[in-house]
Amino acid sequence: MSKCFSLTASRNWCLRSGFSSLGLRSTLTDLGDGTVMHCWVPKFPKPTRQDLVLIHGFGANALWQWYDTVRFLAPHFNVYVPDLVFFGESFTTRTERTESFQAQCVKRVMDANSVGKKMIVVGLSYGGFVAYSMAAQFKDCVEKVVVMCAGVCLEENDLKMGLFPVADVEDAAKILLPQTAEKMRELVALTFVKPPKGIPSCLLNDFIDEMCMQYVEEKKELLRAIPKDRKLSDLPKITQPTLVIWGDQDRIFPLELAYRLKR
Repeated sequence: MSKCFSLTASRNWCLRSGFSSLGLRSTLTDLGDGTVMHCWVPKFPKPTRQDLVLIHGFGANALWQWYDTVRFLAPHFNVYVPDLVFFGESFTTRTERTESFQAQCVKRVMDANSVGKKMIVVGLSYGGFVAYSMAAQFKDCVEKVVVMCAGVCLEENDLKMGLFPVADVEDAAKILLPQTAEKMRELVALTFVKPPKGIPSCLLNDFIDEMCMQYVEEKKELLRAIPKDRKLSDLPKITQPTLVIWGDQDRIFPLELAYRLKR
């Protein structure tokens, strides 16, 4: 039976209205190779402001992860907020699943919106992998980087060595891509130091129905691609000024990975 009301859908509508009121507009860019990217861009970018790109992590979409940040930054920067491939309204028919491919897609969206040199790129969690890759691939365009709680320095062996609260990528996928209220509670418990208690299952299921049911297999492939054959010695060096922000009780990407990145 179809639902007559969704709190999640209503919240999503409010966030879209909020982005619009902050001076952003929703755009779809066809990259011409089977890839379509959605991105929030300034309605009236100002040449006197720096261009700032905010890249989200795994979760709902860019709206849910960046709204509170955009409220503070929009008056000071030309803010661009893309949905990564297979999140929000972005998708591809191509088979690439690496953060390198995601970085190339974000860069092409920026090119389409005439964002040239000297952009600042901020990446949260999975978005931090993409931001780091953009900095490595497009040195002349990315001026500064902010990496937030992103295990860029993880190695494939880290899963086997017990660095993470899950044993393998498949276990991680069940939590990061929850399909039941029980798994959503596990995700909330992992991502909050003080997780909210007593959330009704109906609200969790509503969120899953609205935000977690599309491109599930494709998102699993994105997760599998992160640690595959990954070695710290292969990580490209970036030279841009870089700010690393991390929660000292992070359980998704443990603090050890922050120290590796700093080194």
